[in-house]
Amino acid sequence: MKSSKGLNRNFWLFAIGRFISQLGWAVQDVALPLYVLDKTHSGSMMTAFILAEIIPSLIVMPFAGVVGDRYNRKWLMVGFDLIRGVLLFGVIAFNFLGIYQLLAVQVVMAVLGSFFAAGTGAMFPDLVEPDELEKANSTVSSFTILARLAGPALGGLIYGIGGIRLAILINAVSFFGSGLFEMLIRYEWKAKPIEGLGQVLSDIKEGVRFIFKHHYLKTLMTFAIFMGIFGAPFGAVLLPYAMREVLKFTSVQFGLMESFFMGGALLGNLLIAVKFGKKAGRFLFGAMVLDGVMTVAFIWVISPLSSLDRNAAFFFLGAVAVIWGVTETFIDIPIQSKLQRAVPSEVRGRVFSALGILTRIATPLGLVLVGPLLNLYPAWLVALGLWIGMAVVVAYYWVKYREILLTDVQTEEKLEE
Repeated sequence: MKSSKGLNRNFWLFAIGRFISQLGWAVQDVALPLYVLDKTHSGSMMTAFILAEIIPSLIVMPFAGVVGDRYNRKWLMVGFDLIRGVLLFGVIAFNFLGIYQLLAVQVVMAVLGSFFAAGTGAMFPDLVEPDELEKANSTVSSFTILARLAGPALGGLIYGIGGIRLAILINAVSFFGSGLFEMLIRYEWKAKPIEGLGQVLSDIKEGVRFIFKHHYLKTLMTFAIFMGIFGAPFGAVLLPYAMREVLKFTSVQFGLMESFFMGGALLGNLLIAVKFGKKAGRFLFGAMVLDGVMTVAFIWVISPLSSLDRNAAFFFLGAVAVIWGVTETFIDIPIQSKLQRAVPSEVRGRVFSALGILTRIATPLGLVLVGPLLNLYPAWLVALGLWIGMAVVVAYYWVKYREILLTDVQTEEKLEE
């Protein structure tokens, strides 16, 4: 499956194909909300489109993980890319551009995307040597960031020129382009077809049991869950609220802050890909400490203790955002790579699907609480509470599980039960 050491031909075919489809998806992801708002002027309808993408994914993810383990992952990846391309061509050909028609398409695309992700996520670690996973993950992540940086500008331009029809057409073509690269990947996987619903349910249970049976995986998972409970609301709710409502950043300044963060994340990924590789895991807790220091700097800026005006705060937080982007990369990439190395290929689809569900279910807990808290308390105080929560989690895992989080377990080694 791996033709040579390093980031080989198979990896680059995978990475380029993925980038093409992500760029096309980013174009549609910008154009679709614009189209929905132009047609309905409804925030509720925008929420419906977001939920139409999230809820079906959560429902089918366990089944997708089983399929990703039992059928040829390469052809699952190629097949679901081509199916999504055909579906979008059909949308254009039959003029399925009504709001509720596109909502139904969103649901189908979410389901297809879940099966695609299960196959590709399980296959990806097999394409490179285990010691190269940090470089591989950071390289793919760099492509993702480039797509996210270029996609919004392209999406807005394309929507202005040709409307939603042209945006969907470009996305459809991108899926076919991605599938073409993926066809060239050399990957062998012995299919073990599903024989019935009982076997599917048994496989799903096996994926969950595998996580809780192994102390190493359970530790990584619970750490990610607790950090997500405090970190997700900080990034998704508190940061935008503080920048717009407290600091009164303009829309341009707000957008540039996101660009600064993404630029830092790109820099972090390049550092891992080019210089640090697997050694990046050694800096895991150091990156968390620096991330915490940057959070304190942000809290200071939005607190009554700061005397910075809006423009001074913007430039100061721009530098903070770049460092934040770098530190987040040095946290996320090592943990992701450790999980990929630790889980055997034959159960990887099921295990990763179970991990995805468990982390996604836990994350909304923090999101639900932060909104009401911001109505009752100043943003800096809520931010301080989240920072204390994250600090307690990091300190606890540093004291009790430091060696586990800094250790790598290969799939051929016996995980401690």
